[in-house]
Formats: sequence, structure tokens, C-alpha cells
Amino acid sequence: MSVSSSHLSLKDGKKTSRSRLVREKLDYPVIDTDLHTIEFAPILEDYIAKYGGAKSVDEFRDAINRGFGYLSNEWYELTPEQRAAQRSVRPPWWALPTKNTLDLATVSLPRLLHERLGESGTDYAVLFPNVSTFATHVGKEDLRRVLIRAVNAYHADVYRPYADRLTPVAAIPLHTPEEGVEELEFAVRELGLKVALIPGNLRRPIRSVAEKYPSRHHPDVARHANWLDTFGVDSEYNYDPFWAKAVELRTVLTTHSAGMGWTSRSSVSSYMYNHIGHFASASEALAKSLFFSGVTRRFPDLRVGFLEGGAAWGATLFADLVGHWEKRNGRAVQNYNPDLIDAKLLYALYQQYGGEEVGARLGDIHAVLGGALGVSNNSRRQPQDPGALDDFAVAGIERIEDIRDRYVPNFYFGSEADDPTIAYAFNTKVNPLGVQLNAFWASDSGHWDVPDLTEVLADTWSLVERGALTEANFRDLVFTHPYNFFAGKNPGFFAGTAVEQKLRKSKAA
Repeated sequence: MSVSSSHLSLKDGKKTSRSRLVREKLDYPVIDTDLHTIEFAPILEDYIAKYGGAKSVDEFRDAINRGFGYLSNEWYELTPEQRAAQRSVRPPWWALPTKNTLDLATVSLPRLLHERLGESGTDYAVLFPNVSTFATHVGKEDLRRVLIRAVNAYHADVYRPYADRLTPVAAIPLHTPEEGVEELEFAVRELGLKVALIPGNLRRPIRSVAEKYPSRHHPDVARHANWLDTFGVDSEYNYDPFWAKAVELRTVLTTHSAGMGWTSRSSVSSYMYNHIGHFASASEALAKSLFFSGVTRRFPDLRVGFLEGGAAWGATLFADLVGHWEKRNGRAVQNYNPDLIDAKLLYALYQQYGGEEVGARLGDIHAVLGGALGVSNNSRRQPQDPGALDDFAVAGIERIEDIRDRYVPNFYFGSEADDPTIAYAFNTKVNPLGVQLNAFWASDSGHWDVPDLTEVLADTWSLVERGALTEANFRDLVFTHPYNFFAGKNPGFFAGTAVEQKLRKSKAA
């Protein structure tokens, strides 16, 4: 397949984008799993007022001005000296395609987006509205509940006429599993939304510190004295009821959470320092938590899509899980048990090979077993619970294939259109057991990574031209994997959509 390298070509008297030219050569549909949209504030506020009254609208406006989540707009009100003294994290700057005004309008107006979607080379897109991506992190419960109910109802209504090509995600909070179940039920059963967006983590107060320094009296302490709940390992709650509900409703879960503000991404001056790798870090934390807490073992039909972090971290984590299990599973870890040291043999070897300097200082056998060997009077010699030495036990891992079976089918990795590291997902020569990870196409159109939405599919096709991906890899990326993610457990997901129409035509050809 060859595609013109010119930015625009003429066809039937109309301009045709490079991405559309790529799309027209394909005999399968293209599914975009991550397209960002912008809400029309006056109408969204009508929905907020419907569910929470005028007071909630005022609180929403105030929250927008202050900044959602951990990265507060307060940074702009501080002097450089105050920022350094308070370790105030530098928040993002501009994120929307403003120079390309047509694209800005496109991601703001459902009818225009529906009309122009083909220019990006896309048949069907899953939408991540901006407010939805932040709403689940609102700390104030009454505002959070009102806002989430409002944004979900708003998006269900405004995109319903365009359901053949567009579907918005439902924002689902997870401050408690009960809250998540309630909102998921409403979004799916009442609003008809098909994809859920959950937070990848939540900051919770460290209880012992919060009791000593209540947040209302010590807000600065509260801002720093918190921990990350990733809904699995060491979680505040048992989230199994929520995972079970997602499986019952045949709803896939997606996450688009940030890692900015974390310890290694908390620069007071550099947004890029904070930004690079943060989506991958947040996604990895959730994936590890679900794996090690046995969620994917107990709910093998659960599907989770990690957006915008790429696939490289997914390949690295899979390899790390295998490598760590091989050296540190419940049996192998005994190779490092200090109780197994043959003290007499060790002492004899020190005598034989230590030389005069060592021999003169050798003393008795305790000199060998202590100090540098670290097997006396320190944490490595502390009594260990034999039942707590296998961190893979809850996940039920008895062999490498178990890691594959509780990782690969459950997790999907969203990679932006121009991300070359997507190739890691398809490198069966490197990935343990020769597996191919479930990477899927996530253009990120509507945000600053995409200055021109008509270029996204062509950008990805360039990886084929460069030899980073094969044509088969490309098909898996833009069609097979996203199709399996959304329709694998819900065969009716694409009923009545452009995807179904395209597949029917392909079969008839």
C-alpha cells in the first residue's frame, strides 16, 4: 500500500487528507480509542443545576478556576520563592489546539466532529471529554456526585444523535466501591453509555497524620501527608463489588489518570519534567495493583484500557513480572534465606582464601556471619512470616504462563498516533513467551499532542513505512485490538455503527 506524501490531495474536487487516503486503502474499519472533546459550558451548567442546583454551578466554576485534583492553579498566584518554599508543583500550561481553530471547533461541536471524523482516517471514536477526565478526582463528595451525574447525562444526550461514529465515556468515581457501583449502574442502564472511565488512583490522607493535624487547621500538612490508593494492593476498601459489576454489565474500564505531582514529577518550575512519563507511571501503578491483588485472577473477564501512556511500560512491566517471579517466587526466594548458610563452610573459605589481612581480623565465626554479609542484627535477619514471602500468591501464579494469562488478556495499552515505542508491544522476540501485547490506537486528538487531527492515521502509518510496524501490526493496532477490547465481552457494542457497516461490506466484497 502506498500513500501520497503530500499534505492534501484532490479527489472529486474536494481536499482529501493523508489520513483519509490511508483509510481508503484498508479493508477494515479504524477505531480511535482516545479522542478528547470539550464541553459547551452554558449547557453543561444547566445539567449541573438540574442535579445540584445553582450552588453546585458556583462550586463547579470555582473548582475550574482553582484547578482539579492535585495540581492547583494556586501556583500562578505564588512568587518563585513561595513556590520553592512550599514545593508547589508546576501545573500544565496550554493543552488545546487553538492555532488550528477548525480543530478546536471540531472537538467542541458534536455535529462537526461527526462530519469531520473521516478526515482523521477514523470510522469510530471513543470520546474522553475534558471535564470527565477530572471529575472523578473532585474531593468534595456532594460536588463530585452532582458533577459526575451531570457530565454523564450531558454527554449521553449531546452525542446520542451521532452514535454511529461517536461514543463518550462515562466518568465513574471510586472514592468507595459503593459510589462506583451506583454511578456505573446509572451510566450504563439509565444513560446507555458503554465505556467507563475510572481514576487510576486516589490520594487519601495518612490517617495517623490527619488525626494529629486535621486538614481544616493544617491544610499544608494535608496537602503532602497522603498516600496513593490504587484500588488493589493495600487499598482502603475491597473493590471486588465494583469489578464484579463492570463484568456483569459487560462494560470495559478505561483510565486516563495523571502521575504529575508524584515525588519524581513535582518540579516547581518545569512542566515538561513533570509531564514526561507521567501517564505511564500512573497506569503502571494501577496495573501492578490489580495484578498483585488478584483482581485479574478473580475476574478474568475484566478488561482495562490504559490511555495515553503508550505500550512500552506495559511490555517492561510484563517482562519485570516474569523476571521477578523467576527469582522471587515463593520457592525461589528460599535461595536467599540466610538460615540456609553453611556457617562452617563459609568460615573455612574465609580462612583459606581471605589472606593475612582477613585472617588477622577474622575472629570467630560470628565475624563472618555479621557485618558486610548482612545476616546478623539487621532487617535481613529479622523473623519472617513464611506465608508472606510470596508476593505472587494472591495472583495465583504457579508458572510463567499464569502471569501471561492474568496480564495479557486483561490489559490494553493506548498509544498516541506518533508514538514509535508502540513497536515494543509487537516485539514477540523480546516479550516473554513470545506474546504480543494488546496495544490499541489512541490518537489523543483534541489535545496538544495533535496539532492537526487530519494527520493522525498517516502519522501512525509512517511507522509501517519505517519498518517499525508490519501491516499486520497496524491492523491489530487500529482495528483488531480495539475491536476485541470493546466487543470481546459485549458482542453488541458496535451494533448499528459504522464499524458494523464496514465489516459487513468487507465480508460481502
